[in-house]
Amino acid sequence: MTNLEPAYHLKDIRHYYGDKKVLDIDRLKIENGSITGLIGPNGSGKSTLLKLLAFAQKPSMGSILYKGRPELPFSSTVRSRVTLLTQKPYLLKRTVFENIAYGLKIRKEKNNIEKRVKKALLNVGLDYENFAARLWHELSGGEAQRVAMAARLILKPEVLLLDEPVASVDTESARLIREASLNARKLWGTTLVIASHDLQWLYSISDRQLSIFKGNIFSTGIENIITGPFEKQDKKTLIKNLEDGQIITLNLPEQTACTAIIKKKHISIDLEKQPGNGHLNQLSGHIASMLLEKKSETIMATISINDLSLILKLSPEKIRLLNLYPGKKVVLKFHAHDVEWI
Repeated sequence: MTNLEPAYHLKDIRHYYGDKKVLDIDRLKIENGSITGLIGPNGSGKSTLLKLLAFAQKPSMGSILYKGRPELPFSSTVRSRVTLLTQKPYLLKRTVFENIAYGLKIRKEKNNIEKRVKKALLNVGLDYENFAARLWHELSGGEAQRVAMAARLILKPEVLLLDEPVASVDTESARLIREASLNARKLWGTTLVIASHDLQWLYSISDRQLSIFKGNIFSTGIENIITGPFEKQDKKTLIKNLEDGQIITLNLPEQTACTAIIKKKHISIDLEKQPGNGHLNQLSGHIASMLLEKKSETIMATISINDLSLILKLSPEKIRLLNLYPGKKVVLKFHAHDVEWI
């Protein structure tokens, strides 16, 4: 196989816990040296996907190729090349030094261990003299997460998988973990896949964002989820009543489905409503936030519509034309027939 092979190629993945399907992915490629952000609510399948990518689990159906080769869970080929950092760090009941050096010992690498542990600690902002001899239970939550990160960085992994790496740590630990993540790609060409609710950070550093909902992946990034209850208006349409009295009109799904998806590309923004029929949704709200998407240099805007939030992409030209800014009142428009159902 050549270096042109992607880091991962997932084909026809279906994964179940009992009778419940938690992942449903037809095709997914993750390129070498890329940073991929995973976005989605709790229970959407992000953690399960990371476990499959770490080869800690085997999918119920389908195949996962790693650099062009099929691999099995815990295979020796990927064990030292792919590493997963979970939200709650698991540390051995040993010293910090022994935790960080453990992976090297598994590899039977005995050269310069102390020097390499020192460097790994430095990468996450921990002083060797103060921390190397500490026991696992003498660490704060942020320190434990940074030690767990150092234990992975010392291996110079080809792939680093991060599951909410900064969700439960202090501000300084979060900053250092983020810096260490980016340095891994800079220094070693590490491929990063990061699940996080910190959208501002993800959009600022990732090359690509994947949105996951009910195990389904949207490669266009975060999309708009509209959940029920819905009311049947006629033979072709459903409506959803919002708390502020506004109504969303949606085309009736062809089969049993309970969640509507409105993609960003189908939503337009304006300052006033226009005359139109009931199939053109026009919802009044205000801009809650505006985030820069690094790769496309467009702005991801979140619009708050009472109890509902919708996201769309805005060009710099559109922002200047409408003089858009956080807090400004706007109108979002999309057609009922643009809805997708899952």
